[in-house]
Amino acid sequence: DFLPRGSGIVTRRPLILQLIFSKTEYAEFLHCKSKKFTDFDEVRQEIEAETDRVTGTNKGISPVPINLRVYSPHVLNLTLIDLPGITKVPVGDQPPDIEYQIKDMILQFISRESSLILAVTPANMDLANSDALKLAKEVDPQGLRTIGVITKLDLMDEGTDARDVLENKLLPLRRGYIGVVNRSQKDIEGKKDIRAALAAERKFFLSHPAYRHMADRMGTPHLQKTLNQQLTNHIRESLPALRSKLQSQLLSLEKEVEEYKNFRPDDPTRKTKALLQMVQQFGVDFEKRIEGSGDQVDTLELSGGARINRIFHERFPFELVKMEFDEKDLRREISYAIKNIHGVRTGLFTPDLAFEAIVKKQVVKLKEPCLKCVDLVIQELINTVRQCTSKLSSYPRLREETERIVTTYIREREGRTKDQILLLIDIEQSYINTNHEDFIGFANAQQRSTQLNKKRAIPNQGEILVIRRGWLTINNISLMKGGSKEYWFVLTAESLSWYKDEEEKEKKYMLPLDNLKIRDVEKGFMSNKHVFAIFNTEQRNVYKDLRQIELACDSQEDVDSWKASFLRAGVYPEKDQAENEDGAQENTFSMDPQLERQVETIRNLVDSYVAIINKSIRDLMPKTIMHLMINNTKAFIHHELLAYLYSSADQSSLMEESADQAQRRDDMLRMYHALKEALNIIGDISTSTVSTPVPPPVDDTWLQSASSHSPTPQRRPVSSIHPPGRPPAVRGPTPGPPLIPVPVGAAASFSAPPIPSRPGPQSVFANNDLFPAPPQIPSRPVRIPPGIPPGVPSRRPPAAPSRPTIIRPAEPSLLD
Repeated sequence: DFLPRGSGIVTRRPLILQLIFSKTEYAEFLHCKSKKFTDFDEVRQEIEAETDRVTGTNKGISPVPINLRVYSPHVLNLTLIDLPGITKVPVGDQPPDIEYQIKDMILQFISRESSLILAVTPANMDLANSDALKLAKEVDPQGLRTIGVITKLDLMDEGTDARDVLENKLLPLRRGYIGVVNRSQKDIEGKKDIRAALAAERKFFLSHPAYRHMADRMGTPHLQKTLNQQLTNHIRESLPALRSKLQSQLLSLEKEVEEYKNFRPDDPTRKTKALLQMVQQFGVDFEKRIEGSGDQVDTLELSGGARINRIFHERFPFELVKMEFDEKDLRREISYAIKNIHGVRTGLFTPDLAFEAIVKKQVVKLKEPCLKCVDLVIQELINTVRQCTSKLSSYPRLREETERIVTTYIREREGRTKDQILLLIDIEQSYINTNHEDFIGFANAQQRSTQLNKKRAIPNQGEILVIRRGWLTINNISLMKGGSKEYWFVLTAESLSWYKDEEEKEKKYMLPLDNLKIRDVEKGFMSNKHVFAIFNTEQRNVYKDLRQIELACDSQEDVDSWKASFLRAGVYPEKDQAENEDGAQENTFSMDPQLERQVETIRNLVDSYVAIINKSIRDLMPKTIMHLMINNTKAFIHHELLAYLYSSADQSSLMEESADQAQRRDDMLRMYHALKEALNIIGDISTSTVSTPVPPPVDDTWLQSASSHSPTPQRRPVSSIHPPGRPPAVRGPTPGPPLIPVPVGAAASFSAPPIPSRPGPQSVFANNDLFPAPPQIPSRPVRIPPGIPPGVPSRRPPAAPSRPTIIRPAEPSLLD
């Protein structure tokens, strides 16, 4: 009775109405939970006001639902969704595509497999043109969820009825039809009580000669029972899956809830214990991430220790080589040194001082890559600390203090580590040990040629050593030639080969490593791959007509790893300096044969000695960083972090739980108890409730052809015009009780052939009056069953001659 009624489009937002059986009667809205409505006139006003708040007052619509719960001893447990009626022509503030918007809104609700569709159609309109049935057919082609509801049976033209439709014979649906008679607009304005309306409806069906044989299957109460039975069936079918889902959720929460079962947030002993445990766990996690661990291995990304290992053995050696080999600059510096040492004289011998000066200058250049290596390691350590403190997120102050203390300590160790590394370089610079066992000496330096010097960098020259295998993408092949492709690459000490796949059977190409160098390439704007290029220093094509081949990897780490592998094979990075810089001076020096020999000799000596220093630095750098920084940080976390935490703040503030964590704990415990309670309730449910089988399929092809023609003749004047039906509720000129769930409905009609001769009006349908007895019969045969022998013409109810209802026995509908 509280749903808004009137002419035109009244329902302009979906209304989700939950009917809940209760001993007391009241209503609650989701948008104002704290208020209980006991006066249902106020409920109607609140629905209208909430609709206007969102849609305005000029017939606008909105898909945002209104949620209403009604608790009453007079309802069965059901959830109904009242949807706007299908409007064809926009009015007021409605958009031009109002029809499609409303249809989309309706389809959102009726497409759900768990919903039951009430296709509401007025009896005085053509059923075959029902938009409600058409939409229901789209989402429920088998008819398992669709129930037809016929309204306005009391407003049909005189001499017509909907008996064949209600018996599911004329236009059948799998779940059949249920007829209802609602209050007229006059009844509503006169505030006719719902109970009186239900009694009038019952009287109408019992008194009408066409419907009295199925009166027990008609009316709003039967519709309520039918829907409640469907709800029972749905619950019975859903219980096993629901029980399984609840049990799996409960199991997933068991472990987390275990620590919260006896949880007392303000207990100081608990705080002390939690602090000790968390600091200890932080130390264990940090050590595992650095040293590696067999348990709980991360398979998605590299941990801190593995990343630091890459810095030590791939990134740092690459930076050293990138700095070291600058051939033309080095030769020019050697020639300047020799000339400056000799001064105005022309030297007869190669000066030792030139060798020492150049070596010391090369050693100083080691400082930059060494300090860069320390910075990279520090960054990885800080990232590792942040990852390990993620477990302390329940206590934000503790996490913040732990990160601050450990990061501050790492920064302190950074200064000492860098000082030690610079000291190592200064030590190397302070004394040039030309008596080192790996130093080639003056005699050997004179005999070495430039070619041999280049080959010296290649290990195991006499045998083919496979340095690396892996997938790479050749990035710069044009689309005309097939575009970028991924190949299996094999790098050896002499060549780079690529194959179709890792079986290495179908070789695509083999590229010798002579005169090759590496250069960086910026990745493309739309590409997420990281690219580097290989080119020939003699300006020759590397592969087919390409001066360079661009090789792409998925990550920068893979690029660094491949570069380090190319270094081992003797392929070095390109220099930033121009190739022909100071070319004239180079030519000037090379024209002096004696100077050229001296430059070559010192060049070989410098190369040999710098290689010794590089080997020593590459060995000492990881050891220094491990000792002064990483091992010290681990020891600090294990032995001193707790003391620093106690001195930085009091225990209660450190262990103050975050609001999010407290909320999460409360939600988890609430969910845990709700799941247990739900499982207990399900366990107590009796599955021996009465259930109805699914009706057999019917021939509903009439729905598909409904748009082209009507399967029944019109039983009403053509000029009769009715407003479009409404999907959600039985509302219109003849409103109905609110207990009927109406997700979908539309305009349609039922008519009967005109009666050739009729004694006179037998009833006034608009007033819901009972059918009086035909005037030619003195007493109405109410107690006589509908099936009467054909020999008694006086017992025939008014009907067309072509409809021999007197010989039709009473048949139950498919929903009975």
